[in-house]
Parts: sequence; C-alpha cells; structure tokens
Amino acid sequence: MVNCKAESSLTRRRLLGAGLGAVGAAVAGCAMERTTKARAAAPPAGPARKPNLIFILADDLGYGDVGCYGQKRIKTPTLDRVAAEGMRFTQAYAGSTVCAPSRCTLMTGLHTGHCWVRGNKLLPLRPGDVTVAELLKAQGYTTGIIGKWGIGEPGTTGIPNRQGFDYWFGYLNQRHAHNYWPTYLWRNQGRVPLKNVVPKEGKEGAGVASERVEYSHDLFAGEALAFVEKHKAGPFFLYLAFTIPHANNEAGRNGMEVPSDEPYSAESWPQQQKNHAAMITRMDRDIGRLMALVKRLGIDEQTLVIFSSDNGPHREGGADPNFFDANGPLRGIKRDLYEGGIRVPTMARWPGRIQAGSVSDHAWAFWDLLPTACELAGAPVPKHIDGLSFLPALLGKPQKAHEYLYWEFHERGVSQAVRMGDWKGVRRGSRAAKTELYDLSKDLGEATNVAADHPDVVKTIEALFASARTDNPHFPVREPKRKKKPAAKT
Repeated sequence: MVNCKAESSLTRRRLLGAGLGAVGAAVAGCAMERTTKARAAAPPAGPARKPNLIFILADDLGYGDVGCYGQKRIKTPTLDRVAAEGMRFTQAYAGSTVCAPSRCTLMTGLHTGHCWVRGNKLLPLRPGDVTVAELLKAQGYTTGIIGKWGIGEPGTTGIPNRQGFDYWFGYLNQRHAHNYWPTYLWRNQGRVPLKNVVPKEGKEGAGVASERVEYSHDLFAGEALAFVEKHKAGPFFLYLAFTIPHANNEAGRNGMEVPSDEPYSAESWPQQQKNHAAMITRMDRDIGRLMALVKRLGIDEQTLVIFSSDNGPHREGGADPNFFDANGPLRGIKRDLYEGGIRVPTMARWPGRIQAGSVSDHAWAFWDLLPTACELAGAPVPKHIDGLSFLPALLGKPQKAHEYLYWEFHERGVSQAVRMGDWKGVRRGSRAAKTELYDLSKDLGEATNVAADHPDVVKTIEALFASARTDNPHFPVREPKRKKKPAAKT
C-alpha cells in the first residue's frame, strides 16, 4: 500500500475530471472481424509480486502500418509475434491526433477535455498534475522514461524528473525530436553532447545534420536495454517513447531520416517510402532485442509489455500514407479526429496472464493507462480522472466499458469527437459546424454521414461536446467571427 504521507500528498492534487459509464457493442478492427474475449491463465503460484510495466510508444505509426493489422509490405516480425504471444486490441485509441496532448492524456488519466496540455504548444505539466509515474513510484517502482517527452521544457515544472520519473533520457522539446541526428539529448536535467553536426540549429535543437554519427533512436534502444538490465530485480516502470516513424519536418521531403534503407534497398519504391519502411522495421528490430532481454533475465512472466502509437500516420517528410495504406480501413490521418487519426495499433504481452493469440474489441484510450497501472501495482486511483482500468480486458475477465470517449483538437479551429457505443460524432472547426454522425458497426471507414437520420443521437453527442470538457485558458473555444451585414441603404 502507498504510505500515508505520499497518499495524502497525492490526494491534495487538483485534477479535472468527468463521470464515465458503460459503452455499447464494440466494432470490428483490423480485418473488420468480430473478435472473441480472452480467458486468462491462472496467475503464477508463489508470493505475490508487483509486475513490471513497459509501455512502448511509436510516433505517428498508423493502424495499418503493422503486419498483424494488415500491412503487407513493411516487415514487423517482432510486433506480430507480440500479438501472437499476447493480445491484439482492435479498438484502442490514442489520447489525441497529435503528439503533446496524446502524451499528456497518457500520463495523467485525463482526456483532452480536461487535461492541461491540449495541443502542440510548449506548455509544461504543472506541479499539481499527477502522473502514472508518480503513482507507481509511491508503490516502490523504479520509474524511467527514454525517448520523447513533449510536455515540459528545460527548467520547468513539467520535466520528467519533476513528474515522478527517477531516470530520463531523450528529447524534451517536440521540434528537437524531429532531428534524428541532434547535437545533444537530455539525461535527467543535464545535456548530453553528441557527435553530430547541425548547421543552422534552431534554439530548441531542431535542424538537419550535416555530419551524422549518433542516431537518436539507436541510443534510445541501448538505454532501454541498460535500464531493464539495471532494474531487473523490479518492480520497474519503463516508458519507452520512440520517435519513429515521425518525420524531420525541417528536412522537407527528405525528412524520413534513417541510417540505412535496408531491408528495402532493392525495392523500386520512392526513396522516402523505403526510408519510412526501414524506420519502422528498425524499431521493430530493437523492440525484439528488448523482448529477448526480458526473457533472458527471467522476468518474462513478471513483465507486462504494451505497445501503441501516439496518433495516426503522417503526411510529412515526403511520406505518403496511401503508399503503404497506413490507416488500413480507416478514414483520416494525423490531425484528423476520424478513426484514422486516433485509432492506433496496440498489443499487450504478459506470459501466463494474457492468453496468447487473443484479440480484444474493448474500446479504450490512453487516459485508461493510469488506472490500469494503479490496479496492477495496488495503488489508489486518483479521483476525478477520466480513465478506466482495462486490466480485466487484458486478463480476459468481464470488463466495464466507457459510456463515451471524448477528444478535442485545437488546430484549424476547434474540432471535437465522441465515441458512444457504435456511434461516432465528429464536429470540425467550430461550434457552429454541423455534427457528422457515423455508425461504426456498419461504416468503419466513416464514409456515410447519417446525422439527418438520427437527430436524437446527434443531440446526445452535442450535449457531450459541451459537458465533457472544461475551459482551459491556453486552448480557448472561440466561435468564428461573423461578417457584419452591410447597413441597409436609406
């Protein structure tokens, strides 16, 4: 149990929240198939031990970019094996359709109607924001993050070491994270100089390297192996936030940066697509190295590994999401609140606890990680969060479902989306825009707007657009200015 002092400190934290309830029937996922619930194996005998948790996050990886979700040309043998040895989710959702707010929901258990960081602004988490790392640390976990953070600049209250992480290595700033050959990375609160050379480097470290020596992804993979080796006695929480396959936006159409386009060098594809595929396969390879280490250390059955992506696929750096059918059967990409922008490939592996080869159609989102981690660790769950533990789904037990899932997005106006049972409502641009309605059980690709046929459902969803959020001074909801009518001539 958490010590009284730590628990008292956490319960004084101010969190925003909303009530949650039950959701209707789930819809088909990757291959548009109906799936079966998994039944968990009996827990291992012996004294109870708090499990390790490794959460691996890809950056801009689409629902259709992975083999077990239908990808035919990009090789992802490790992720396919994780799914075969564990559980594949067909209806897992990112916290947002872009990076920073998605990561904020993952850490805080609050959706984008309540969390502090709701867009890609350089806005840090506050001292009063409670993170999953902080809650696990209070339960005796060693906590580490490697990769991309994006919700706290240097010296602010939002840096990982001030948000519950014992160890941190990577990029703080999102634009810095565009550059795969940066001149420095962060280790805890100090800069680590690298051997790369970046002419005209931006103040946050962004740019295009002229001398490419140390590839950041490879450094992250090595750091992850070292962290697990060092803390194998457990329990530990590792948040491994890779930047692959995000583009280096500063490099224009040559932004898919990777040391080698192997194993796709001989393909007759555009170079950008070779590089894009090579990035994903490189990440898959390094996840394989991590999984092999966990097994070699004998902590396989004490370690829950979850893999996901922070949002849908991008059209940046010369990449074309249509080339590999990156969103699969879904509509939309990154920066859309259609399914292709927020539904993400997600799988979990925990030998002896998660049934191998199982598939779950439970609909959950990033804000559910925090209560799930709390249930794993025996930690008290903070009040007034939006998340709901999906541990029962992982273990094949009856799973409570959400009454609704909510997103808002603050670029190109303010867009909102609600998933309520099989219904999906989307409102793009402003409160004055008409709400679109889709029946995902019949229309996974959101091709047919049925709002006119179901005004009662639209009314319910529009009420949620208003009630599922609180105001945030950094992300105001403003109505578009209406043009004044010219004065009548007299």
